[in-house]
Amino acid sequence: MNNRQKELLKILLLHDEGVLQSKGLAEQLDCSEKTVRNDLGVLEDFLVDYPSAMITRKPGFGISIEMDEEERSEILRSLFADEPKTNEERLIEIAFQLLTGDKAITLQHWADCYYITKTAIKKDIEIISDWLERYELEIVSKQRLGNVIQGQELKKRNALAHLSELIPKGANEKNVVLDLFLPYEITTVRKALEDMRDKFSIAFSDGALESLMVHALIMMKRTRQRAPVFVQESDKKTTLIQKEFQYASWLFDSLESSFRIHFPEVERVYFTWHIISGKRTEEGSEQVLKYDEGLASILHTFISKMETLTLFPFKADSILMKGLAVHMHSVINRIKFGFPITNPLLSNIKKMYPYMFNMVMLTLDEIKKTYLLEIPEDEAAYLVLHFQASMERLEGKRESKKKALIVCHMGIGMSHLLEAKIGQSYQDIDIVACIGKAGVREYVRDHPVDFIISTIPLEKVKAEQIVISPLFGQDDKKRLSQFVETLKQKNMEIKDVFSQFLNENLMFFDVEKEHRYEVVEMLATALFKQGYASKEFIHSAVNRERKSATAIGGGIAIPHGDPSMLQRTIIATAVLKKPIEWGNERVSLVFMLAISKENQGDIRGVIGKIAALSESPLVVHALTGSKDYLDFLQVLEKT
Repeated sequence: MNNRQKELLKILLLHDEGVLQSKGLAEQLDCSEKTVRNDLGVLEDFLVDYPSAMITRKPGFGISIEMDEEERSEILRSLFADEPKTNEERLIEIAFQLLTGDKAITLQHWADCYYITKTAIKKDIEIISDWLERYELEIVSKQRLGNVIQGQELKKRNALAHLSELIPKGANEKNVVLDLFLPYEITTVRKALEDMRDKFSIAFSDGALESLMVHALIMMKRTRQRAPVFVQESDKKTTLIQKEFQYASWLFDSLESSFRIHFPEVERVYFTWHIISGKRTEEGSEQVLKYDEGLASILHTFISKMETLTLFPFKADSILMKGLAVHMHSVINRIKFGFPITNPLLSNIKKMYPYMFNMVMLTLDEIKKTYLLEIPEDEAAYLVLHFQASMERLEGKRESKKKALIVCHMGIGMSHLLEAKIGQSYQDIDIVACIGKAGVREYVRDHPVDFIISTIPLEKVKAEQIVISPLFGQDDKKRLSQFVETLKQKNMEIKDVFSQFLNENLMFFDVEKEHRYEVVEMLATALFKQGYASKEFIHSAVNRERKSATAIGGGIAIPHGDPSMLQRTIIATAVLKKPIEWGNERVSLVFMLAISKENQGDIRGVIGKIAALSESPLVVHALTGSKDYLDFLQVLEKT
């Protein structure tokens, strides 16, 4: 057999349910349908030596191979012998097989497939098992039978959609789930989704469309495998009257025609939830607020509380309300329907915007009490971007010179954050619009721009462009320096901030604690005993830390509690004898921020300087070596 015929055999063997169309095979192999038919004849001759093997060809229906699993595995082993898998590819494939299979699989089976030891496979299973815990799924080992995943179908599908998380770098690259489906399936589903979007004028973001495509492909596979999701009758009735159910029905009528699969009503209801939860662009903000009075109430409370906490006029920013409207609509529905997300930028956002992150987390505590809505920190980090962008928009002044278009694939909040940061820091740039990848060519055709600032590479776009990180870090600023000049300069020294807030009676050295909660409780208790905070502040600070670790990088953490429980402003400091785990980091220097409501204007400067300190490892090392208050201050004075 030649390479094309081997690839055809591999495709047929791996597709162990349903049938394949000759047209789709021809597209995948980049040949004609006649060539596919001729190659099938070659395969039939090859399979003569395998008694259980039979190629079924039914005109108008499709092509498939039926054979004994042992012989199927034997052929696949020989086909893959010259194509060793990377550790990452193996991990994804094993997780995929476990999540889509209903029978236990032995370690020996995978060891034979990938030509590695059972010990290596066992380590893979352990990694997958730990990852599955976040989806409330469990790998159960059955003696002599193998491993199988136990858990709800809905949770299995959520895990399947996030397989990229198994690979550390995967979150920022192509969704590896797509590699597990045939090209013609991906193309057909993408086209159907784009047609649905255009027909019903749905303002989906680029990321939302890809997410819907992944969920649709997974749903197709699980429908073929007769593994339906369970939906409560009351939830079904509520969903059937939503306008999004009409969109889903139209979509799946189209897919049924293309793939000859019947999608039951429960699957259409399930996918309707994904449509409702999908990220939208700002165009639909007024309709979202009009459609959902409860959301409008949450948004007004959210913005009012943030304004009270920060003393910043967020209500004056109409762009903030529009962006939050469409984003929060998706957040609330993702939580309601049980579609958790993982924010690949969470750690960076916490480090780059510690002040805003902490203000948002405190505000969400109020939202939880008032509306019984608990928003996890992965979602909260995206909300931070909206408020950070608003603050920089309201503070910044810009002079328009060169016209630039921002193309961002990370959604509304990130787009506006980029716009605000560039507009504030560079007087040479006028941001004319923020759009997704899909609308670039049409926009450039109708609106001339000097250059494009994009977070992803753009093909077939004639305008000059530069690709930057969504968070617009220091390296990106250097790359943009040929177009702009810096407006803001950090001219305050660290010691100026600390001199007015540090107190010798609230500095603790050589602290030995096992857990970060103990450190937080110790510092909060000291603040209470010194008369700076009420007793309730202790619980508030520990509870805040439980919700989200307050490490900001560089070995520093900045725990805090509700400002309304503080009498006066101060910073309590703990220098740990040895670093301890603080979320996903190790911390040796802790500043508990006790900034009362009257001093909220100071807190940004305080946290900003602590954040700058976190980027100076030599200074942090010297501070953690301090033995007393004067020693600590002397280190600061030398910086």
